[in-house]
Amino acid sequence: MNASHRPAPGSAAVDHRAAVAEETARFVAVIEGADLALPVPACPGWTLADLVKHTGSVQRWFSVLLRTRVQEPPRSREVDLRLPADEGHYPAWLAESADEAADAFAATAPDVPMYAWGADQHAGFWARRMLFETLVHRTDAEAALGLDPAIDRASAVDGIDEFLVNLPYAGIFAPKVAHLRGTGETIRFVAVDADRDWLVRLRPDGFGIDAADAATVAADAGVRGTAADLLLLLYGRRRHADASFEREGDQQLLAHWFANSEF
Repeated sequence: MNASHRPAPGSAAVDHRAAVAEETARFVAVIEGADLALPVPACPGWTLADLVKHTGSVQRWFSVLLRTRVQEPPRSREVDLRLPADEGHYPAWLAESADEAADAFAATAPDVPMYAWGADQHAGFWARRMLFETLVHRTDAEAALGLDPAIDRASAVDGIDEFLVNLPYAGIFAPKVAHLRGTGETIRFVAVDADRDWLVRLRPDGFGIDAADAATVAADAGVRGTAADLLLLLYGRRRHADASFEREGDQQLLAHWFANSEF
């Protein structure tokens, strides 16, 4: 699939490795003392305990990939999780998962070539991916507890870019992206609080960010909102019909995008 890419201006301001630790600490603070049997509406069928286990497991698995500097798709996701039997210890276990990630980051420079399922075939891919796995699930936990999630603007901008850059490569676990094809139709996502926009073009062979014409093309459809809201929209935590978004152009095209783009 085609995916042209221009780096997000916000990404240079985001230290992905440090942000993983910060987001995990926020996550841990949210769930300390919470009833981990509570359901997580953003993840149907999951409880808070499931959400914590998933997030910590991802961090530990990515850490193994970084330490071994894998050069081909891993054949197994089996990792020694050392998950405590008592769910009351899950917050501490999640904090320890971030410590393991920090150790892996310290041993592997971001520019080390290694396998990654997305666009960037370097170790930095995994730190950036880990950040947004952690950040989005932190907001899931907050929402499950009736809290209003807050996302740093620079992180939100970087997260939108990371999502759109890597989505064309996500078919292995998000098979519906194969339906995101077209004859040149375009969708623009505009972060109104960050002076930043992304133009996505659907082509016969796939889709991707269209950097060359982004400033001049009149898009067929578009969504405008804050960077934080757009990030949660792309991850399916918001709906494009929500009042917080301004929608433009072909609504069927937007519906098609959001029906096939979640992962």
